Amino acid sequence: MTGAGQALPAVLAVVGAAVMLGLGWAAGRWHARRGERLAGLDLGTPVERATFHTLHTASLAAPPLRAGLTEDAARKAARRLRSLLGTEALCLTDREAVLAWDGPGADHHQRRAMARVAVMLESERSQSVRTDCQRPGCPLKWAVFAPLTGEDGVLGALVAYGSRESAVLVRAATEVARWVSVQLELSELDRSRTRLMEAEIKALRAQISPHFIFNSLAAIASFVRTDPERARELLLEFADFTRYSFRRHGDFTTLAEELRSIQQYLALAGARFGDRLKVTLQVAPEVLPVALPFLCLQPLVENAVKHGLEDSTEECRITITAQDAGPDAVITVEDNGVGMDPALLRRILAGERGASSSGVGLPNVDERIRQVYGDAYGPVMETGVGAGMKVTVRIPKYRAGVHSSPSGPVAPPRA
Repeated sequence: MTGAGQALPAVLAVVGAAVMLGLGWAAGRWHARRGERLAGLDLGTPVERATFHTLHTASLAAPPLRAGLTEDAARKAARRLRSLLGTEALCLTDREAVLAWDGPGADHHQRRAMARVAVMLESERSQSVRTDCQRPGCPLKWAVFAPLTGEDGVLGALVAYGSRESAVLVRAATEVARWVSVQLELSELDRSRTRLMEAEIKALRAQISPHFIFNSLAAIASFVRTDPERARELLLEFADFTRYSFRRHGDFTTLAEELRSIQQYLALAGARFGDRLKVTLQVAPEVLPVALPFLCLQPLVENAVKHGLEDSTEECRITITAQDAGPDAVITVEDNGVGMDPALLRRILAGERGASSSGVGLPNVDERIRQVYGDAYGPVMETGVGAGMKVTVRIPKYRAGVHSSPSGPVAPPRA
């Protein structure tokens, strides 16, 4: 997230530079081709119309580029970038081959283009050269090769072709290439964020699973002779729970799926602790389809079991509620366990060494929810020594980019 914050000023600066340097070029080329079509529309002065066109075209080219420098992304973006520059042809390449070509001349210019790209990769600087094309009628007489860069150096090139030498084209192509490079860097940040979330989920699994698996199998084993039918049911619950916890597709799930997994976990915990565990579940049906980060509630329930049963000899009461609160779903997990010192909780959430063992998965859950929804949606934790703990999580019902992965029919949790 820090990298994204540092990239924002660069994005704004490059977009501003691309707009200012491209206005003269885009205005002249665009008005020569389309000015008559807009003569009857009230779109402001010629400069204002050119500004609107430049910004609109850039906004259309950006989404494909956020997927990275792939053949599909290059193909979708090339036409927009060519329109942005107003050139006779344009191509995007990686370090090895032409990814997309828009305009005439692809049949006889692509091979020569990659030879020039190889030279540009060595200098890592924009180059303007004659094409020396001898084919009659070919308008591609001049080419500008501008590098596309990323965290690992030069990734490829943007090549703009014109009918004549032009200093404006050189500057405009160079600035547009910088703008494209920023989009590619942002795509890398998105991928890094995804990899971070995957790493956090793996770390969470590693933290919870050995402890849980050992105790669950021990509890099931205790019923094999005395109550074989219950042992069978618990084995099925154990299988379903581990299948959900270790699934590999998707960063998000639904509240219904998460609550179903929690019920399976509590059934296994109940087999171990017997009547000492009392659970109340209150869920509004309308919030069951809400998408939320995978495995963001189960650690809260495991923490409640730890402090309510493992650290205490008293009866443990756990209450789980999920309520509709307008644009949000409000989920609470409350226990009457031993609680903890609020100062210790702050150290746990801060990730201080030696403190995390007291809160199973709490720092992980807190960080993942804040990453997805922002600090305003961080879990609220209320606790005190001997006073139990209450964790409240607000999840927006709808958030761009947050969609659960399909995993079969969703069954509501059992009451």
